[in-house]
Amino acid sequence: MSVSGSCEPGSARLNVRVPHAARMYDYFLGGKNNFPADRAAAEQVLRVAPSVRVWARENRAFLHRAARYAAHAGVDQYLDVGTGFPAAPNLHEIARKTTPAARVVYVDNDPLVSVHARALLTSPPDGRTAYVEADLRSPEAILSSEELGATLDLSRAVVLSLVAVLHFLPDDDDPAGVVRRLVDALAPGSCLILSHGTGDFAPEAARRGAEIYRERGIAVQARSKAEIAALVPAGMALVEPGVVPIHRWRPDAGSGEYGDTEIGVYGLVARKL
Repeated sequence: MSVSGSCEPGSARLNVRVPHAARMYDYFLGGKNNFPADRAAAEQVLRVAPSVRVWARENRAFLHRAARYAAHAGVDQYLDVGTGFPAAPNLHEIARKTTPAARVVYVDNDPLVSVHARALLTSPPDGRTAYVEADLRSPEAILSSEELGATLDLSRAVVLSLVAVLHFLPDDDDPAGVVRRLVDALAPGSCLILSHGTGDFAPEAARRGAEIYRERGIAVQARSKAEIAALVPAGMALVEPGVVPIHRWRPDAGSGEYGDTEIGVYGLVARKL
């Protein structure tokens, strides 16, 4: 879930006095992998946007549903960029309920995430799980990593998960170009799972929340539905129901009922033609 914060890509440094997006997200989810600086910043966000905890949970649920869709579509390889801290069930656990031999590569740039991921993400005999410490803004470093090369076969379809991470790339970082370079490396039939924060439903809360992140050195940019749809590269087709608030993307029966204002996040799945 992190592309910006207190460490440089590939660095072993950890500055717990500066909030980090992944650790703030962990706090929103009720996790314990966070520090006072993360909790203080997160509480400030919650004061202006109290429904953030709801959308964090719904974002996880969206990822699970989208991953199940991809697994049932026959894709058994996953590249999850902006992983954040392990939170059961993890993506590899969801995928292996359908495909026990599924292979998963997780990517994040927080060294604390790396420690937890390497300790907890074990591989079954017939599958493989790997972790890459890299930054989304350097897609070539991700694609050329030894861990990815040893785990995924890019000549076959892959699920690329970019869940709640692209809003940490402002326009200057060319998020559409980043997505395109990653998708270009994938085979036809690959899937893109994407979720992204928006100000379409609660613009003032989104604006004030973004200001809190930026004041703490974390770049963030909410985008409209049209801007988020434009992040999908040419040559991909949206899966129904298209770009919708995450709780409306193929919801499970009996799932919670929320208004779009409470969520403030769009989600989509697209397939490479």
